[in-house]
Amino acid sequence: MPVGDAVPVGGAVPKDERHVVIVGGGIAGLVAARELALGGVVVTLLEASGSLGGKVASQDIAGIRVDSGAESFATRRGTVASLAVDLGLGDQVRAPNPAGAWLQRSHGHAVPMPKSGLLGIPGTPLAADVIAVVGLAGAFRAQLDSLLMLTGSKERTLGGLVRRRMGNRILDDLVAPVVLGVHSRHPDELDVDVVAPGLRKALLAKNSLAQAVLELRGAAPAGSAVNGIDGGIARLVETLAEKLPRLGVEVRLDSPVDDVRADRVTLRSGEVLEADRVIQACQLGGQGADTIVLATLVVDSPQLDDAPRGTGLLVAPGAHGILAKALTHTTAKWPWLAATVGKGRHVIRLSYNADVAPQGLQEQARSDAEKLLGVPIPPASVVGFARVGWPAPPAAQPVPEGVIVIGESVAGVGLAAVVGQARQQVEKLLRDFEQ
Repeated sequence: MPVGDAVPVGGAVPKDERHVVIVGGGIAGLVAARELALGGVVVTLLEASGSLGGKVASQDIAGIRVDSGAESFATRRGTVASLAVDLGLGDQVRAPNPAGAWLQRSHGHAVPMPKSGLLGIPGTPLAADVIAVVGLAGAFRAQLDSLLMLTGSKERTLGGLVRRRMGNRILDDLVAPVVLGVHSRHPDELDVDVVAPGLRKALLAKNSLAQAVLELRGAAPAGSAVNGIDGGIARLVETLAEKLPRLGVEVRLDSPVDDVRADRVTLRSGEVLEADRVIQACQLGGQGADTIVLATLVVDSPQLDDAPRGTGLLVAPGAHGILAKALTHTTAKWPWLAATVGKGRHVIRLSYNADVAPQGLQEQARSDAEKLLGVPIPPASVVGFARVGWPAPPAAQPVPEGVIVIGESVAGVGLAAVVGQARQQVEKLLRDFEQ
């Protein structure tokens, strides 16, 4: 059967003659294309831009190749690590430096992040490292969580749950900085079941949010629940892009789509591709406005060799004189990168709200890095700089019946969520084809 001749799903057609069109060449679309091709399906992948990967990308700064989007992945369920193994990158998955992250408080000096936390929620509210952040009164209020039974268990937002169980100090001084740094949204805007799967269930079982956190996370250093890949996360995209054509996937760049239906796709050029099923892995009409800006510095500073603030810092809202929301000391976090650049040279990545002025951003980033890391970083020490903006995850859009949607809009934030959801949807589709 020629590619593009559609038949009703469930008809008596061999699976290797099924044709699926995937709209969107980000990591979700690439993973889906690979899984379908391995399952014997004919696949056409359409990407509106001239490159694949979406937010999984890289850039060269001062001769150093670094990730410009995602730079780590959550280790839960082994989802991304399993993909890396399948792509031949399994032996290059690496844990970060266990030194962990720090927190720049809104008032006062930076302190190490509490060790027994989940998204900033402490597992041991009266621990010394929690008291150092929220004060004794804030820690005692959080400890009342153990007496509140089922209070707040029906709260749908992460912020609402933490506020009811542990009070405002924990929410404002610990949870908000972590969540804003990770998800670029306030905890009051996030569904607790999406960003912390299993947390409410554990709360119901333990009658304590702190005990629920300990059950889900354990007393592990901040940052240890992620891994990276030697050479950068963007190697996942590069390897997928290299393998897809070998699997028979037709990859078409610079191919924006105007309309999707369950059995066909209409490109902006007017061309119509018919298919047995269509997978939408992106937001039609292009990305929205940037909501986060990443500023990356390459600096010569031997004083940073000792990683004075661990692998980086999260910044509490209102920290005096600092606009950055978070800082990653990338060469301290990833030993492979430190070995690549050598002693004395460091890569530092800072995140900002999209309203930060592009003019003067290099100087703002240098100033913020100097304050956050507690080490002089004179302008002359900056040997490289780059800025990149990324939009927020798109909201789920209404789609015609039968169109399969994958990606951040339905899976949530993070490679583990996106890759896992894409694989689940492909598995279901392959089962449908076998019926």
